[in-house]
Amino acid sequence: MGSSITHRSRSNSDSIFSYCRSLYIIVTLLALPFSSIVNSQANHCRTSCGDIPINYPFGIDDGCGSPYYRHILVCSNSGQLELRTPSGRYPVRSLSYSDPHILVTDPFMWHCQDGNNFRPTRSFSLDTSTHFSLSSQNDYLFFNCSENDVIIEPKPIFCERFPDRCDSTCDSASYLCRHLPECASALGGSSCCSYYPKATESLRLMLKHCASYTSVYWRNSGVSPPYDHQVAEYGIRVDFDIPVTTKCLQCQDISKGGGMCGFDTQTQDFLCLCNKGNVTTFCKDHDASPHSRSTGVVAGTVTGVSVAGAIGVGAGIWYLKKLRAKAPVTHGVQTNENRLF
Repeated sequence: MGSSITHRSRSNSDSIFSYCRSLYIIVTLLALPFSSIVNSQANHCRTSCGDIPINYPFGIDDGCGSPYYRHILVCSNSGQLELRTPSGRYPVRSLSYSDPHILVTDPFMWHCQDGNNFRPTRSFSLDTSTHFSLSSQNDYLFFNCSENDVIIEPKPIFCERFPDRCDSTCDSASYLCRHLPECASALGGSSCCSYYPKATESLRLMLKHCASYTSVYWRNSGVSPPYDHQVAEYGIRVDFDIPVTTKCLQCQDISKGGGMCGFDTQTQDFLCLCNKGNVTTFCKDHDASPHSRSTGVVAGTVTGVSVAGAIGVGAGIWYLKKLRAKAPVTHGVQTNENRLF
């Protein structure tokens, strides 16, 4: 009888020890992958998507770049950079930092190969709260519009007759309608007029009364302004601002450590992302204490795992203590009332 009691007591202790050891191993394994990421904050900011460089003010990883452009650019699994807007996601053809603009394409817009086949389309729009704007170098061509609902007239003549209504006409004498880029005769007998919508709503209204539309962007040719001449290409040019701050310039300064400008994903406050961690000044500032939070996805994940681990261990200990406190004293005899497992 005594040996049986001793054996059951030892078995009970072994079960408790096994439970605690398993809990410790699980928490350790969860924390290990993320602890290695914390040591290299700047390295989690990708600097390209496909062959398009990603520099400040943009970032394709949360916490990188300027918070003004957070979640704006997306890099797909296939390496295609896309611009996210309220009307959808659009492939980015090119991105310029010297002449700040993004050139995007809209697969729903009319293209040369469509000819007289006008597919259903959607209106392109931008979030007005962002630092983006539609470039004045864009021209919009509308096809087969209803003459009962849209003013289709040669603009010079119409503006001379009705100067107060000049902006409301769709120009049937547009140079681009007569010289479509890459396919001058693709429209056949379909009508074409040029109109620059000043707001998203006016573009939607035009598309209610027109079969389709396309956007042509005037690309500057030459090395630097003043450009020699412009070439018409299909696409939508979106201009953007580059926020310039003293903190970011100091952070990027090679002599001060050459960090990357980023931000705290919870407060959106500025952070300088360095190889050894994040600081609020610049990488070689020896007086600056490391930022307590990591950046981006790393921050949320590491914090979540740490908290989850602490809660898990604490809950395990509390649970064992509670069971021990409630277990009836039976001088080492295990019964159905004090059985732990």
